[in-house]
Amino acid sequence: MIQGQPVGREQQVGQQPVRPRRSGEQQPQERQPAERQPEEQRRPADGPRTRMPWILMYHSVGRTDDDPHLITVSPAQFTRQMRWLKSRGLRGVSMRELRRAENGGRLRGLVGLTFDDGYADFAVRAVPTLLRFGFTATVFVVAERIGSYNTWDEGPCKPLMTADQICQVRAMGMEVASHGLRHVSLPDTDDDELCTELRRSRALLEEVIEEPVTGFAYPYGHVGPREIDAVRAAGYDYGCAIWSDTYDVHALARTYIGERDGGLRMRVKVVRHQLRWRTRI
Repeated sequence: MIQGQPVGREQQVGQQPVRPRRSGEQQPQERQPAERQPEEQRRPADGPRTRMPWILMYHSVGRTDDDPHLITVSPAQFTRQMRWLKSRGLRGVSMRELRRAENGGRLRGLVGLTFDDGYADFAVRAVPTLLRFGFTATVFVVAERIGSYNTWDEGPCKPLMTADQICQVRAMGMEVASHGLRHVSLPDTDDDELCTELRRSRALLEEVIEEPVTGFAYPYGHVGPREIDAVRAAGYDYGCAIWSDTYDVHALARTYIGERDGGLRMRVKVVRHQLRWRTRI
């Protein structure tokens, strides 16, 4: 199928949490999420809006031979995808830059690039390619797992960026933002734990990069009205979800990009976004 998100790791806004797949379970095919939020769960922060910026969601850039969750794009394919954007007159930017452009009415030609989890290959493989094309990106870091591994996954063990690597990519123009403290499903937390996940993760990252951390991405994409309100109350400027049918700066929709997304599929995803949000990129 051409449309869709990877199933099992991520979830639509406002739905009940979906657990990550266990080892040995069959990998579902990509599919377009079918359900929409109940009307009472739609909580736009800035009033009615239809012009959702196009934001791409990546995770890892590396080997794809052992990738049960479909979160990895090979370095060669990633380069082709960035070249495809460049050839269409599009420039990949961090969420911070995208938000500034949006506030100034200068969104045309910009695409948000985001990388969840803070894998070490972001520093080693993704950033050199981004710089080659004159792009920037946002990396969402799991603050209590810096320099460790993706302990939340029942899959291949992948190293996460060290504090030095995080500082290096920030010095190269990338934005560092929060992906929580321990990569837990936020709807499963009580109010105190939720507050700790949001506030403590930001404090730790700010100690590392010595500048404000203003963005958040929901682990697994698990998010509902309580989590959106908490991210807003914690003082984050924006939050990245996955699926949404209404504009909320604290639950921005993103487009999953994987290894199978060549030029044709990228084009289809652009058109789908433009039709959904009645906008031009």
